[in-house]
Amino acid sequence: MHMLQKTQVRSAVFVKSSPDVSGCPEGNLPEFAFIGRSNVGKSSLINMLTGRKGLARISSTPGKTRLINHFLINDAWFLADLPGYGYARVSKKSRSMFPGLIREYVMTRQNLMCLFVLVDSRLEPQKNDLDFINWLGENRVPFAIVLTKTDKINHRVRHQNRRLLEEKLSLAWEALPAIIESSTVKKTGKEEILSFINHLVRPTENT
Repeated sequence: MHMLQKTQVRSAVFVKSSPDVSGCPEGNLPEFAFIGRSNVGKSSLINMLTGRKGLARISSTPGKTRLINHFLINDAWFLADLPGYGYARVSKKSRSMFPGLIREYVMTRQNLMCLFVLVDSRLEPQKNDLDFINWLGENRVPFAIVLTKTDKINHRVRHQNRRLLEEKLSLAWEALPAIIESSTVKKTGKEEILSFINHLVRPTENT
């Protein structure tokens, strides 16, 4: 019961949107960032985690988020909503800026505790997902994988795609990163993700 209370989101407040890393809030609190390919369901997941339906905007145009959006959770940690990687319906100039912004954030944000990489469970492993995950590993960035939209496929396909992902990762990894399955429709994965965060935040919490 104590653990359930600790993992609840009691407050979630939008702080600011930043076009670059220098504009991000002062890094005086633990930070957890969410990233994934366009249309992976990131905004829906953030809204589910916080229990605030419209906290993160759900755009009908994939890839529209081009800023780093920060939210203060429980007055204890930051949630950072990062621009997507992969295809986006934006100009080529804007598209070329995404990798640089993401790279700068991941490599220089000192208070980043974990990067949650969202992967569409409906698809077999995608090259840009694998490339990004392997890049994180090469640079020793702490991360976990969240498989999204698990309600959209049957158990057999979901299990098959996860197994393929694990096999691909095993080619480069001795120990696999944490993998959490989620569905914003069925509200699954919420407690696992928040417990994962709480485990890392707890040493710095005074409440």
